[in-house]
Amino acid sequence: MTNALEFAVERDILIRARVADVYRYFTDSERWAAWWGAGSRIDPRPGGEVFIRYPNAVTASGKVIEMVPDQRVVISYGYDAPGSAVASGGSRVTFTFEAETAGTRVRLRHDLADAATAAEHVQGWRYQMAIFANVVTGEVHAQALSFADRFFALWKEKDAARRRTVLAAIASESLTFGDRYSCTAGIGDLADHIGAAQRFMPGIELRRRGEGRSCQGTLVVEWDAVGPDGAEKGRGSQVFDFGPDGKITRVVGLWV
Repeated sequence: MTNALEFAVERDILIRARVADVYRYFTDSERWAAWWGAGSRIDPRPGGEVFIRYPNAVTASGKVIEMVPDQRVVISYGYDAPGSAVASGGSRVTFTFEAETAGTRVRLRHDLADAATAAEHVQGWRYQMAIFANVVTGEVHAQALSFADRFFALWKEKDAARRRTVLAAIASESLTFGDRYSCTAGIGDLADHIGAAQRFMPGIELRRRGEGRSCQGTLVVEWDAVGPDGAEKGRGSQVFDFGPDGKITRVVGLWV
């Protein structure tokens, strides 16, 4: 790898996952391949091989330069095709990880030899880091749809203690909720609001419609509000935000 790496691409993203959950995508070839492409692999030790096979069959390779668990990964990187602007191992990529309340701050720096080549990699890194965030949160928040179903089921739960117990299992203690009829803060406040809603809308049920759509720790689910006679009383969407521990941190209900 050349030492004349005077230009850099820098990206900074927040992934709603714990640092350890993010870092393991650099220590496990199966997870590494999940955000690069099938057949990609990494030997997670200084001097270990780095190989990337993109979905379009372009390949890149390099070596692991440094690995500091849960803090930093540095690799060399370049393309295997003859005549490429960056030869195999011809540039340096540094990933650093910082814990924040909402998740992990991932900082990327890709050092390259010239401004033109750096500019060519900007959009590629925008895309690749988005893929990375979605793959990590897809695993960490694998129960997102199940948690949404349990949340909907609470609206017909009569027992106040049971509502709080379920909310504690699926949501953070500081959960916020807002829709057309209320704004609540904390799982106790929401549990009480659900009880009040049962008095004003007796027998109402919320039923999920479809499979939902998720991206980087946010899930959007369509729902129907159904009365005790089975008649539709309303419909809308629910937006769930998830924290680094996989639990719900915020819910917004949008009535149609």
